[in-house]
Amino acid sequence: MASQVATPTSLQTTATSSSTSLSSPGLSPSSPATLSPDDVQLLAKLEEQNRLLETDSKSLRSMNGSRRNSGSSLVSSSSASSNLSHLEEDTWILWGRIVNEWEDVRKKKEKQLKDLVRKGVPHHFRAIVWQLLCNAQNMPIKDQYSELLKMTSPCEKLIRRDIARTYPEHDFFKEKDSLGQEVLFNVMKAYSLVDREVGYCQGSAFIVGLLLMQMPEEEAFCVFVKLMQDYRLRELFKPSMAELGLCMYQFEFMIQEQLPDLHMHFQAQSFHTSMYASSWFLTIFLTSFPLPVATRIFDIFMCEGLEIVFRVGLAILQMNQTELIQLDMEGMLQHFQRVIPHQLDSGPDKVILAAYQVKYNAKKMKKLEKEYTTIKTKEMEEQVEIKRLRTENRLLKQRIDTLEKKGAPRYSEESVLQLEKELVQARLNEAESQCALKEMQDKVLEMGKRNTSLPDDTNVARLQEELIGVKLREAEALTGLKELRQQVRDLEEHWQRHLARTAGRWKDSPKKNTLSELQDELMSVRLREAEAQAELRETRQRMLEMETQNQIHSNQLRRAEQESRCLQECVQTLTVQNKDLHMQLQEIKRRQAEIECKSKEEVMAVRLREADNIAAMAELQQQISELEIQKEEGKVQGQLNHTDSSQYIRDLKDQIAELKHEICCLKGQRGLANPPTFDGIHIVNHYVRDDRSYQSSDEDGVKDPILQDSQQRSGGRIRLRPNLPDTDSEEDEEDDEALRLSVPPSSKSTTV
Repeated sequence: MASQVATPTSLQTTATSSSTSLSSPGLSPSSPATLSPDDVQLLAKLEEQNRLLETDSKSLRSMNGSRRNSGSSLVSSSSASSNLSHLEEDTWILWGRIVNEWEDVRKKKEKQLKDLVRKGVPHHFRAIVWQLLCNAQNMPIKDQYSELLKMTSPCEKLIRRDIARTYPEHDFFKEKDSLGQEVLFNVMKAYSLVDREVGYCQGSAFIVGLLLMQMPEEEAFCVFVKLMQDYRLRELFKPSMAELGLCMYQFEFMIQEQLPDLHMHFQAQSFHTSMYASSWFLTIFLTSFPLPVATRIFDIFMCEGLEIVFRVGLAILQMNQTELIQLDMEGMLQHFQRVIPHQLDSGPDKVILAAYQVKYNAKKMKKLEKEYTTIKTKEMEEQVEIKRLRTENRLLKQRIDTLEKKGAPRYSEESVLQLEKELVQARLNEAESQCALKEMQDKVLEMGKRNTSLPDDTNVARLQEELIGVKLREAEALTGLKELRQQVRDLEEHWQRHLARTAGRWKDSPKKNTLSELQDELMSVRLREAEAQAELRETRQRMLEMETQNQIHSNQLRRAEQESRCLQECVQTLTVQNKDLHMQLQEIKRRQAEIECKSKEEVMAVRLREADNIAAMAELQQQISELEIQKEEGKVQGQLNHTDSSQYIRDLKDQIAELKHEICCLKGQRGLANPPTFDGIHIVNHYVRDDRSYQSSDEDGVKDPILQDSQQRSGGRIRLRPNLPDTDSEEDEEDDEALRLSVPPSSKSTTV
């Protein structure tokens, strides 16, 4: 039976060992003294799995391949079948029955199952027990595995690079391009295609490698998917590794609470928890402990989850507390890497026993999780605020540098005022959003109250039933009242007759008197009977009233209980809604901060562009002035040389017009209501020897009123007078004369 159990669950069992072990006299299926009908049924099931496994070519290759002499094998199937003790036989039979009756055992005997798993799952049962523990049988994704292998994953290069680093000393994985490396690559590639957010993470390959040591690759893939989904491993392997940070926070709190001296030593040496414990959580001790010990811990992990990692980690620290306190940081690292693994060579029983002596409070771990989430949320908000402030600081520095280069300090004051206005507006917007959110919350509460006050269909039906019952009882009471009234009338008639008889009694004979007495007694009996019936009716009426009141009170109590439950549900719903609204408010604040930061960046960028435009306008104005002066020089020079300079003047005018048009465009972009003016140059030339006069003015530009006024006071013109001789040339004294440009005292003067 040993080989029959091993064959479907381990890749190391040879195909020929099943027939050998079945012929063992102590374990033969025909032996009635050893095997029960359940064991025979288990053997039949395992033989069927043997046949299915023999049809799998990859499994046959793995049976006959390099893994035959694996160092992780506890015993081979043939040796196990010949050397099993009676205790081991009982354990195997027990696990066989557990596998056959798994659903009942899982529901009714969960505590006993946990105890058995803590003692260790037999090696050859591990594959099927692990699949049962994580509910990985008959997963739909198993049918997609072959299709996933045909696809291409973006993580293939990373997986190929790390394959050789996974269990490098294990026979199944150490040879390049071996079967072990091939199936490990297949499983990692398939999962990277299924979960593209996680993709591939290096530590996960060790978990997959352990699964492949126990089962074929399709089953290993299904189990790994379940572990990632249901055992918090997916959160651990996400790119952000937020779950790993939470585990470090919880584990450090446990150290601080249960090992305060060691925690103080770690703090003094700046020895962070992640420096030694991160691999424990990412690989479930597979890279830190010997493989048999890590496999036993993995058995418990499959049953109880990450709790065993916290327990074993703290037990290891308790066992080594004395040595760790005496070491520095480097010594502690060496101790974790070299000393602790060798302490577990004797077996995992000691550390597992110590692990379950560790105090582990699930409620406190939940509380720590909430605290960690709050801390991380605050840190994210602070990071967003710091990023915003750094961006503002950078933009302000750029603007200050630009303004210093342009020499325009007034714009910095204007920008400060503008930013203050924008800040006030942003705060007003935030206040409005908070008011709107408060109004929405009030409306939600009001709508909830209205909904609770409205009667539902069930309450209306119950009230109708109560009303019908009350009407029936009222009809019964009226009927009883009518009967009582009829009896009263009958009694009154009898009483009148009695009075009529007693009035003439003294005249009658003794016999008649005796008859009258008998009639009187009969009348008194009837009166007492009527009184008793009246009391009975009254008692019944009271009883009906009491029953009615009791039913009304019970209905009211039931309605009150229903209303109480509804109110509790409403409170819970409102609490959840309040939390959601609070989360939405936090998200709105964060988005508003980001929008405010972006808007400030845009405003600063616009201000920078505005400053550049102003500088460009000043340069263009300077160029216009220079071109006008050059134009006047060209005119005078053309007149002195008796040449026609009209074409040259037209070219200059065209250039001036183009520059003015560009200035107008820049002013339009700025959108200023009162654009700054500049000094236009108005020149009128008079040539003495010619009747024609040339006049140039800024027809399309903005005229300077100060210059116009000064021109009017001085005759409205600037005269060019040939009063200075040219000392550079004697031949052209008459034609080339130096000119002095005379400007009125209130204006500027330029000498050409």
